[in-house]
Amino acid sequence: MHERHVIIGGGSVGAAAALLLAEAGHEVRVVSRSGGGPDHARVERVRLDAGDATALAQVAAGATAIYNCANPPYHRWPVDWPPLASSILRAAETVGATLATVSNLYPYGPVRGSMAPGMPEAPADAKGRTRSWMWAEALTAHQEGRVRAVEVRASDFLDAGSQSAIARQVPAILAGKHVRTVGDPDQPHSWTTTRDTAATLVAAAADPAASGRLWHVVTTPPRTQREALGDVARTAGVPLPRVTGTGAAALRLVGLFDPVVRELRGTLYQFTAPFVIDDSETRTRFGLEPEPWDEAITRVVAEGRRTLAEGRAA
Repeated sequence: MHERHVIIGGGSVGAAAALLLAEAGHEVRVVSRSGGGPDHARVERVRLDAGDATALAQVAAGATAIYNCANPPYHRWPVDWPPLASSILRAAETVGATLATVSNLYPYGPVRGSMAPGMPEAPADAKGRTRSWMWAEALTAHQEGRVRAVEVRASDFLDAGSQSAIARQVPAILAGKHVRTVGDPDQPHSWTTTRDTAATLVAAAADPAASGRLWHVVTTPPRTQREALGDVARTAGVPLPRVTGTGAAALRLVGLFDPVVRELRGTLYQFTAPFVIDDSETRTRFGLEPEPWDEAITRVVAEGRRTLAEGRAA
């Protein structure tokens, strides 16, 4: 059955989800301020501020599901997310659509062992508290019968360009430059792909019995930053340059001039100790497996080469 689906945000995850749904034969509207999104016959790109709940509800009329794949500027999450998330929730309630939200692991804060859905939340900074609040609001609406809500949580993205701790280093590796990682480059870390995030999001939204709870995105076994960067270098056919970590003091100094780097200090714990996701429930429930690591790394290298070429041409 062909359905209408509305995706908020035309970035990496939103675009991947839109293509999955469109290729399954559904009608998809991608809503963003820029009017961006993938080029597909079944995808309509709508330029709209999703913070306007009334306008969003009009665009989403008749939708089976609304997918929150938005991504406000990193350093503005505590300011920008609350009104935007509330608007998307209200629109979903108004049109009777399922609300499926992409989130991350920040609400858990520092933990020992792997992170599993349902564990206590103890966010370490304002960004984590904001994400935790967003789910609490959606869950309350779900429990009160006002909307069907589900959330999927991803670890750090492997393939999100400048937003990825790995992908943003590819041009430097290709150029043979010194690579500086956030925190300790030798701590085990889970890396999620945007394609796996989209696949988990779409599967969770389509399953009525999956609503009212969190699901972790299917993710490959953890690798340290040094191991992941080494895989990038080997795939690219170049030597791995020198890799060193960046601690709190250095981040504090750079953060005086860069608000995004300043915000990294609140989540530095993610890179100074093991940061590992448990996705076993998701694999069992939806029958999903993560994208093969080698394929994802090959794609990351190709994207990095394009970025480097565009920089040289500019």
